[in-house]
Order: sequence, then C-alpha cells, then structure tokens
Amino acid sequence: MDGNTTRMARITGIPRSTIRDWIKPNPRRRRTKPRLSASDMIAGLPRSEYSYLLGIYLGDGTLSVTRRGVYRLRVVMDIRYPRIIAACVTAMRAVMPRNRVHVQRLRSRAVHIGCFSKSWPILFPQHGPGRKHLRRIELVDWQREVVAHHPREFIRGLIHSDGCRVLNHVNGKAYPRYFFNQVSDDIRNLFCETCDLLGVQWRLNRWNSVSIARAPSVAILDSFIGPKS
Repeated sequence: MDGNTTRMARITGIPRSTIRDWIKPNPRRRRTKPRLSASDMIAGLPRSEYSYLLGIYLGDGTLSVTRRGVYRLRVVMDIRYPRIIAACVTAMRAVMPRNRVHVQRLRSRAVHIGCFSKSWPILFPQHGPGRKHLRRIELVDWQREVVAHHPREFIRGLIHSDGCRVLNHVNGKAYPRYFFNQVSDDIRNLFCETCDLLGVQWRLNRWNSVSIARAPSVAILDSFIGPKS
C-alpha cells in the first residue's frame, strides 16, 4: 500500500498521509491533527503572505473541486520569471503549511503551481462558478482588514499576475511606467483603491488598463516591486 500511496501522491500532488486516510482511515491521526475551524484558520493566517497570495489568486488563480470535496488552487505563471514563481510558492506554503505545494512545468513556456485543500473556499470566498470578470468580486471584512494592513503585498501580487513595468523612451530618455491590465471592473477597482492607500497616483489609459506613470508614484512601486524577474 505504501508504494501505491507514494505513487498517487506524486501524480496528484496530494499529501501521502491524506491519501492513506482516504484508503484506510487512521483514527489516531485524526485525533492528533484536528481540522481547524474557519475562524481559527483565518486568525492564524500569515497576513503578509496571504495578502500577496490574494493578489495572485484574483489575477491568475483558479479554484476547482476534486474528489471528496478537496479543492485545488492552481496558478499558471511564465517560466521567464523564476523569482515570481518562487514568491508564489513561498506564499502558498506559508498559507497552507500542512499541505504540499507542487510545481509542474507545462509544455508551453509556463509553470503550474498548485495545492490541494478543503479549506481554499474559506480563504478565498470570491470562488464561484464562471469567470471572475462575469461575476461580482468583493472582499469580505476580514480580507479588507488584511489588505489595509498589507497593501504593498496585495499590489505586488496583482502586478505579478496581471501587471508589468515598462520603459517609455521620450527624447532619448527612458522613463519607467507600470500597467495593470484586468477586464474585471471589481478587481481593477480593488487595485486602484489600494493604490490610493499607498498614495500612488493612477489613471485609466484604457477601459481595462490602469497606468502609473508619475515619477513619485513609480518610485513607490519600485520600492517593493520593480521589474519582473
């Protein structure tokens, strides 16, 4: 059985102990590792890492339900940005320390980062049927509190998923500029509201694109984001 559970764990990314419990429940393990309540889980969250992961989820993350009500958080990132991939993995491990985070190279120039847990819908209540831009996306009170205390991490997650830093060349000089592209009005508004908290000036250069071009505001973002890498 140990060989089968190990092989299943490698294929699915689900912890081997969880698979063993599915096949042959172990009452002792269930007593020694009780499931946390929703309130305890939220209270024990590492706030900084969660704020970053929330930004990543709203931009590039998806939740899907698998067997026995276990959810999979899945984030797909460009393989050209190893530091962003590492930051996402670190945040996911911090938020879900009991569960394995798996990284898989896809055929295209992309990496799939994922983690299985029944608790993801508690941590991301924005989950629902359909694409994010076709439904209402709002932060609940405790999420708003987290973002208010860790706005930089939230903005960083959003930029790492749906944003970029470019150089505009004017009269032979290069001027850095940030863009955030998001078709969801709600997520775009969350980005702009959080920029306001940081004193970052922004404007809509298109209906689905936010531009940050003023030098003081770019300097603020450069202090904790910078070029993608």
